[in-house]
Amino acid sequence: MTEEKRKLEQQLWNIADTLRGKMDADDFRDYILGFIFYKYLSRSMELYANEILKRDGFTYDQLDENSKEHQPYLDAVKDMALEARGYFLKPSELFHELAKRGNGEGKSKFILDDLTKVLNHIEQSTMGTESEEEFVNLFEDLDLTSSKLGKTVDAKNELIVKVMTHLDAIDFHLEDTEADVLGDAYEYLIGKFASGAGKKAGEFYTPQQVSAVLAGIVTDGKKRLKSVYDPTCGSGSLLLRVAKNVIEVGKFYGQEMNPTTFNLCRMNMIMHRQHYRKFDIKNDNTLEHPQHIDMRFEAIVANPPFSANWNPNAVINDDRFSAYGKLAPSSKADFAFVQHMVHQLADDGIMACVLPHGVLFRGAAEGHIREYLIKDRNYLDAVIGLPANIFYGTSIPTCILVLRKKRQNPDNILFIDASQHFEKVKTQNYLREEDIEKILTTYRDRKTEDKYSYVASLEEIAENDYNLNIPRYVDTFEEEEPVDIEAVANELQNLEKEMQATDELIRNYCNELGIKSPF
Repeated sequence: MTEEKRKLEQQLWNIADTLRGKMDADDFRDYILGFIFYKYLSRSMELYANEILKRDGFTYDQLDENSKEHQPYLDAVKDMALEARGYFLKPSELFHELAKRGNGEGKSKFILDDLTKVLNHIEQSTMGTESEEEFVNLFEDLDLTSSKLGKTVDAKNELIVKVMTHLDAIDFHLEDTEADVLGDAYEYLIGKFASGAGKKAGEFYTPQQVSAVLAGIVTDGKKRLKSVYDPTCGSGSLLLRVAKNVIEVGKFYGQEMNPTTFNLCRMNMIMHRQHYRKFDIKNDNTLEHPQHIDMRFEAIVANPPFSANWNPNAVINDDRFSAYGKLAPSSKADFAFVQHMVHQLADDGIMACVLPHGVLFRGAAEGHIREYLIKDRNYLDAVIGLPANIFYGTSIPTCILVLRKKRQNPDNILFIDASQHFEKVKTQNYLREEDIEKILTTYRDRKTEDKYSYVASLEEIAENDYNLNIPRYVDTFEEEEPVDIEAVANELQNLEKEMQATDELIRNYCNELGIKSPF
């Protein structure tokens, strides 16, 4: 299966890389991911319809949409598909049908108008149904009229036909219901685009090894989760990573401000075979317009934008913040996100979020909020320092804060310094499997290890004025080996002798050549 997965990833990336030409990677990402999603919906629809029609001796592509005799079959498939899959595609609207039409006899035929109608129809098929909210505007970033695709209509059509023809030749292995090969390949593509997207990457992607740490923490000791929530969910990779660690997640909840990324997240959920009833993703500003405010979640994971600007005036008298007596500064929303997550956390829940190091020691309002969380509420369970340069587009060092409302170890806080445990690949640092496992094992065992972790009492934290800077608790100072002065003196004497011998040699050469010696 791993070989199959690797092959699919490579095939998809080759298409993305070779066909985009001069188009910006960010723009091409929306097209290639959108078309992969369309092909997924088509194949999934076809397999489902074939299953329904099997006892009648038909396959879906044998149904004639213009035949009165076949109409009852089409109606039955539509009703069942909308309930089970949340959308409907006619046989003529399937991906491979359009790809075949576009590449008839090896020549590009015009399909842009048909394609636009099909993508609109997928969305329209959900209108008035339970899945409408999950599919609305899902293809809005797939602008087939954009000049980015080509200067002329024919040029645009040619590129689209090329992409579809290449994708049509790839087997997505959807028949294998056990393996999530396509979902994983989709994640891989999102990651590949993120690695080349610089600063913008942080908006939609958390590197998988960081997701693995967060997911490992919130699922520790659990086989099932009633709910998992990410207030800044990006492409949904963090939510889906949590699902890999447990047998079942009751429902996924998320909020994402960027409409393009919001669409990507919903596609990602569906591509990972999450039923439309199992996720509730909203598109809005989480701090100013939270969409799940009355809900409490068993697990919360997040990688909020680092030190983002926000508007504290928009949340005056808001229950999420009022108890603290202070609001995070307008130029650094980090603690505003923490306060929001604490508010949404169930009493028996656990949250883990990535934040810039500054949250550990910055003073003023942030120092006050930190003290309130520890001294008044006693919610902070652990602080984990990560290596620098681990996120795309930023090299700043980051940390993970773990909070619980009902802590099993209420008299201490665990500090882990994992900042020196990584592998450098080109310009990026990566957590290896053993680095991830070490963090999770240390969190689970809650043990002090020289130069790596320390269990600090609340009294120690108070003595440090609630400053959580990790070097205050985990001493990573390496003593230098003592210098042997006598050995150094001997070495210098030997060097002096060697230099004298070299000078003598040069002097002799100069004499032989009849030129003045420099010494």
